[in-house]
Amino acid sequence: MTEEVVKITSRNFDVPQAHRLSVALERGAYQGLRKALTMKPDDIVAEVRKSKLRGHGGAGFPAGVKWGFVPKDTDKPKYLCVNADESEPGTCKDRLILQKDPHLLVEGIVITCFAIGIHTAYVYIRGEYHYPTRIFNDAIHEAREAGFLGKNILGSGFDLEVYTHPGAGMYICGEETGLIESLEGKKGWPRIKPPFPAVIGVFNCPTVVNNVETLSYVPSIIKNGADWFLKLGTPTSGGTALFSVSGHVKKPGVYELRTGTPLRTIIYDVAGGIRDDKKLKAVIPGGSSAPILTPDEIDVAMDFDSMMEIKSMLGSAGIIVIDEDASMVDVLFWLTRFYRHESCGQCTPCREGTEWLFKVASRIQVGRGRPGDLDLMLNLCDRIEARTICPLGAAAAMPTRAMIKKFRAEFEEAIQKAAATAA
Repeated sequence: MTEEVVKITSRNFDVPQAHRLSVALERGAYQGLRKALTMKPDDIVAEVRKSKLRGHGGAGFPAGVKWGFVPKDTDKPKYLCVNADESEPGTCKDRLILQKDPHLLVEGIVITCFAIGIHTAYVYIRGEYHYPTRIFNDAIHEAREAGFLGKNILGSGFDLEVYTHPGAGMYICGEETGLIESLEGKKGWPRIKPPFPAVIGVFNCPTVVNNVETLSYVPSIIKNGADWFLKLGTPTSGGTALFSVSGHVKKPGVYELRTGTPLRTIIYDVAGGIRDDKKLKAVIPGGSSAPILTPDEIDVAMDFDSMMEIKSMLGSAGIIVIDEDASMVDVLFWLTRFYRHESCGQCTPCREGTEWLFKVASRIQVGRGRPGDLDLMLNLCDRIEARTICPLGAAAAMPTRAMIKKFRAEFEEAIQKAAATAA
């Protein structure tokens, strides 16, 4: 690639011992915080809004706009919940921040809390992330000892405590209200919105929920300015993004690239192309819930708005590459199996619908498909999507619908073979 490589959240990933405060300080940690503490809180919010920083947990909602929803005149305490659950299949970038540059996240948390007037923050970490949790807890301790957390941070008069909370292995707790319910010690069932967390969140108090990667951009935005960050990306999606590239590529990994980098460039230039020089069959562009793309759809900019235009999603930027030898019947089987397992069961369309999607996909996969199964699955998708409290139902329906429509001939062939065998 001839384009300049810009690293913000990943710039310390290859630096030995960068998770230690001494090394982090040598690499410029907490400079953004020192500047932020000299600014007015409203000016920090305005700068983040101007930067067009979008949420990197999946939804892509502008971070500065979300912060602005928190009421200023409330007498209730305010909270920050950091989403470090990272349960979307194909996504593996937040854990690298937690274990390789945890002080970047701590700094982002402190600046965010100062800007909004928050004095308690919770980091909800995926329960299986034992090592990243240990590293991050050590960073919290180091930051507190050095005066970057706790009482009177850097003599500013601002107080903040940060706590980690392990998740319980539920995909749905990556949804902000499911996360809040779990954090409160209850079953991780998402809440009906409105009210939104900014008004009624954790402990019925105003709450901001942001993803790990999202908050990790905040120190650089404050240090270098919103204009600098915005120019790195697109007019509606500033900065860079961490792309988790997996599947049938020669160089799988996590790559930080400018927002808006073409998907073809990521697959063939950054990740080295398809392994064994095979042909590309399909790409899941934004984690398993994103509608699948065919090879003639990969000349698209990887930003939130461009992906929406082609009826897919950037989501968590988890790119899963599928080569010509893969069976789409198998891919659909595993996808429906996952969402059937992860449905929390609160909503009937999702609970029953994901079960039926899995049942039909299973019988096609084992060679017992029936005529009409594909139309049945499409009908199920229509009856699931937009009829549930949270987006999990849509996360199962949208990729299922796209896979059947774009690779229908392959599914029909599998069903016809089943019919011929039965005859």
